[in-house]
Amino acid sequence: MADSQLSAALPPAHVSPHPMANPGYGKRSASNQHRRTAHDFAHLPPREAAIAAYVDRLPEGADISVKTLAKHLPYGQCALRTALNRLQQAGHLRRGREHLADSGSRRWITRSWWSRTARDDDWWAAFTRGDVPEPEQPPDRARPTRSRAHILLAALGRTAPALSLSQADCAALAPLLTEWFARGASDEYVLHALTSGLPSPVHHPAALLRKRLTDKLPPEPVARPLARPSASWSARSAAPRAARRPCPAASAAHAGAGAPPAVPTRPCRLPKSTHGPPKSVAR
Repeated sequence: MADSQLSAALPPAHVSPHPMANPGYGKRSASNQHRRTAHDFAHLPPREAAIAAYVDRLPEGADISVKTLAKHLPYGQCALRTALNRLQQAGHLRRGREHLADSGSRRWITRSWWSRTARDDDWWAAFTRGDVPEPEQPPDRARPTRSRAHILLAALGRTAPALSLSQADCAALAPLLTEWFARGASDEYVLHALTSGLPSPVHHPAALLRKRLTDKLPPEPVARPLARPSASWSARSAAPRAARRPCPAASAAHAGAGAPPAVPTRPCRLPKSTHGPPKSVAR
């Protein structure tokens, strides 16, 4: 509504631009204002909204006295004086007297501060004293960590300029490429699959890569079965010690010289004897 009222309040094109006040006077913008939007003064009556929108667009130091505004807006001085008082009550305008201490005289002047953002009396009182704190700057947001797939897709343009992708394209294709890595594909394998045999020219890089990522998806890796031991080895390992053939040399040593000798199948250790050194075994 403020914009429509402002269009009616704007002066014709042949009217001279709005004059500036003397240096040090005129409009002074307050700090910490919100960004300009189309609904900054929607809470005001139509006339006050139109005047506020006009004043808000004036440059710093513009003359916003009642007499000057009456020459450039389709309102009389009485209507403008009433509207400015209402803008002050709404918190957009604050006028105050200030003593010029550096002039060496007792001269007082009227200052006019303007704020697109409505402020209460306490804020304006602190502002005129210079006690308004600066707004806290929001902490720098940590940049989201990009996935391996996103990084590879973003760097494709270096290998194949025809496959340069936007940020949105990389984010949309990254889940498809992540499946490749889950199936054991290496970076070199992916680059070869995506960049080899490109058509000329490439009209839609994102569409081409989406088709290749879908059609050339490698198969899922097959799990290798565990090696099972042979039947002979299992039977040999499971045989009890009592069923195994005893060492012939050891049996002859314990049986005495009269025992028939046996040919051993493999070297073995002779058991220790408490009756002296073992007798030699005849071969």
